[in-house]
Amino acid sequence: MSYPLALVLLTVVALTVGGQISTPAVLWGLLAGVCQAFGVWWFYAALGSGPISVISPLTAVLVAAVPVGVGVALGERPSVLAGVGVVLALLAVVLVSRQAEGPADADGLHRFTVRVAWLTVGSGVAFGMNFVVLDRVPVAAGLWPLVFGRLAATGIVVVAAALTANLVLERGVPLRLALLAGVLDTVANAATLLALHAGLLSLTGVLVALYPAATVLLAIAVLRESVTRSQAVGMIVALAAVALIAANPG
Repeated sequence: MSYPLALVLLTVVALTVGGQISTPAVLWGLLAGVCQAFGVWWFYAALGSGPISVISPLTAVLVAAVPVGVGVALGERPSVLAGVGVVLALLAVVLVSRQAEGPADADGLHRFTVRVAWLTVGSGVAFGMNFVVLDRVPVAAGLWPLVFGRLAATGIVVVAAALTANLVLERGVPLRLALLAGVLDTVANAATLLALHAGLLSLTGVLVALYPAATVLLAIAVLRESVTRSQAVGMIVALAAVALIAANPG
């Protein structure tokens, strides 16, 4: 439900902002959408079968590591202090993403099997490659690559839902939450693309990968969840990482 809504919203924003629709913009946008769709699909498939305490930090580290590795391979050279910030950010991602083992993990129902491992790695790489691909889209295209990306992602998600008997029209609270997710997703995608255009891939990618810190803070504020010691340390480390990267981009 959130993906089709995001497609409509991104189209409206792209028409308002403007931009040049070119072949590279369409192709890179479609490829980014494919990466994002499979990342989401495999991530939730892994969470449904494996332990969150392992899957979440491993996926997040890969999401951060892929853009950093590609950026360095393409010749990006962040400053020394920014490099320290990247290392701290990777550490923060692990600390913030870790969660205590739940009852399902304790009784062995959610094990880190070979299948779960492949889903986790595939999800992290797919999400990371989404940032890499978006970094390649022409600046002159504006937000149109996001529109084509969401078009591809929506098609994949709908087909996947149909094949797995999950293509159900939700109502009530689930529907309202899905629509809200679509709005937030639109804002996040636009902000990510603008950030990639304005900075280095290796630095922007790792900053975006710090999203678990925001999730933990919202869980504390909205859901009244308690924070573990490692998550508290991770959020402090994340702040230090952001400060180093922002002050010394390279």
